[in-house]
Amino acid sequence: MNSKLVALKLAPLKGRYMDRSADSLSARSWPQSRVSRGQGCPRSFLALLILCSLNAVVAQDESGSSRTNDVIAQIIEEGINHSQVMTNLGYLTEVIGPRLTGSPNLKRANEWTRDRLACWGLTNAHLEAWGPFGRGWTLQKFSAQIVEPQAINLIAYPNAWSPGLKQSLVARVVYFDARTNADLKTFEGKLKGAIVLAGPMREPGAPPFEPQARRLVATNLLALANAGQPREGRAFFQSPDQLGGPPSTNRAGALARRRRGSSSRFLSFLTRQGAALIVNQSSQGDGGAVFVSAASVPRPGSETNNEIAFGSDSGPNATNQIRAWATNAPAMPPQITVAAEDYNRMGRMIQEGEKLKMAVDLKVKFNNDDLMAYNTVAEIPGTDLNDEIVMLGGHLDSWHSGTGATDNGAGVAATMEAVRIITALKLKPRRTIRIALWSGEEQGIYGSKAYVAEHFGYFTNLTPSVALARPGKEAGGDEPSPSTYAKASADKKSKVQSPKSKDEDGGSGVEGEPSDTQPATRSTRATTSETLRKLVRRPDYEKFSIYFNLDNGAGKIRGVYLQGNEALRPIFRRWLEPFREMGAETLALSNTGSTDHMSFDAVGLPGLEFIQDPLDYMTRTHHSNLDVLDRIQPEDLKQAATIIAAFVYNAAMADEKMPRKPLVENPPRRGRAAVE
Repeated sequence: MNSKLVALKLAPLKGRYMDRSADSLSARSWPQSRVSRGQGCPRSFLALLILCSLNAVVAQDESGSSRTNDVIAQIIEEGINHSQVMTNLGYLTEVIGPRLTGSPNLKRANEWTRDRLACWGLTNAHLEAWGPFGRGWTLQKFSAQIVEPQAINLIAYPNAWSPGLKQSLVARVVYFDARTNADLKTFEGKLKGAIVLAGPMREPGAPPFEPQARRLVATNLLALANAGQPREGRAFFQSPDQLGGPPSTNRAGALARRRRGSSSRFLSFLTRQGAALIVNQSSQGDGGAVFVSAASVPRPGSETNNEIAFGSDSGPNATNQIRAWATNAPAMPPQITVAAEDYNRMGRMIQEGEKLKMAVDLKVKFNNDDLMAYNTVAEIPGTDLNDEIVMLGGHLDSWHSGTGATDNGAGVAATMEAVRIITALKLKPRRTIRIALWSGEEQGIYGSKAYVAEHFGYFTNLTPSVALARPGKEAGGDEPSPSTYAKASADKKSKVQSPKSKDEDGGSGVEGEPSDTQPATRSTRATTSETLRKLVRRPDYEKFSIYFNLDNGAGKIRGVYLQGNEALRPIFRRWLEPFREMGAETLALSNTGSTDHMSFDAVGLPGLEFIQDPLDYMTRTHHSNLDVLDRIQPEDLKQAATIIAAFVYNAAMADEKMPRKPLVENPPRRGRAAVE
């Protein structure tokens, strides 16, 4: 046993929040050591003393042959009985905290994960830049409450990339319940300086008589196993508890409300009318759960469309609009999201004739010193097939109202734990094992798209450097000028090497509005099934074997989505055999989408997501203020990390690379715009 591993075993003794025994998973802590703070492995005289003792124990263990020669059994023993997954997840989520793409917190998480991986013995641990992404955003101070006619505390959170207020705001509250353009005349000239409840009330409905957290049952798993060949086209995330068994009205109702939201086509109208603050209702959830993401950007003429929900930044034309993080985003009013019960109470009070005043304090900082974003990458070197690659990972970025524990700190901690298990056992894989922790996933799987385009391949209608529309275009920004294309690489390098700090500050009463910006110009290029595209293969394309992703919450693994690759079934069937008693045995031919494995799948490389128990991921924690460490089930996460370690090791040791499904270079793409 080497000294680095001994040091890691010593570190937890100094801290709280650590599993103090193999059987005690609820006593969580993180180690208060230089390892935890990302400053390398701790070394001390005490470590050297214990090293001598542990070396003797290890020697006795090896001479006594008490350790099995079955590598998978060793992986299970290490992963279940000597896990560090909760230690690392605790530090990532509670010390570092939420990790919005472009924020200082995410950069800190990048550096901490890099150093942690290096400490375990992984090589080539580094941050890999992609972009430019756009401006970062940090919340500095926030409070909101009704102050007249009585004091009412509100459960509320600012939308990410919302501008702040230059000073505390106390203003009247207007309930804006317009549903058609004709309704706008009622509000003309009445919104200047007002705090606007922007949309009709959403009644939470009856109490949730069904459990909000669910595990997959036999009927769900059977439906998954019996799923046929998936249809061509875009794959979306579908919670597996929607398949088989009785329908969940609680689950279906939550998703329907999230998709429906409240119409945001009037945001430009509210902006022109001089609204001082926009208040959105949480698009899903009740009981204090607030689902909040990015601020919406007003688009001229949008009153004639009905496309997206306030604060959702998603919809049929979302890929063609300027986003709030773009440096050329137009001026917008500050935006916050309020819990459903609080929003409804305010709306009903106004309908009863009450005159409400709200006090809001909102301070934010836009970070323009580095417009790039970063993926964390590290490797376990291979042996005789070291030029071939097996990958695993999950996205490191999160939204900001919680701490990103289930989405996707769990996936990060589990995949980090998987490589820790392999290094702790001193296994020597044939192929190189590479872990990548992505950024920009929540905004459009940007980080993994960029990485795949840079290292493996891209289609001619995508950018190799940013995997977006054009070189030099920001993620979510406007179209660059033709001169930008030629200098994209130079700009990328200069922005990393010579950053220029400038926090934007302007606008009337609003802090953080971009200066000297013009309204966004939408770029929509219609795409049909006749559109031709060509895959450009990088040198490592043929050296790639497979990528495993974890990003469906914190539930235990129940199997694997095969993404239409039937050739993987007999291989994975053997690999799952040791984990039947842990509940993992289902192989579904189905696609699942909306996360980073799709970046690999899109260019014909095997990229897979695991089937997981949904727990309360989509009903309570996904993108909500309840996405915190306390929603994690430690035993589930240990099981997941162990299975990932076994799958990655098996793939790295196989005689052949994993089989690929046929690549469809020009799939039908009717009814949606190309990614521009």
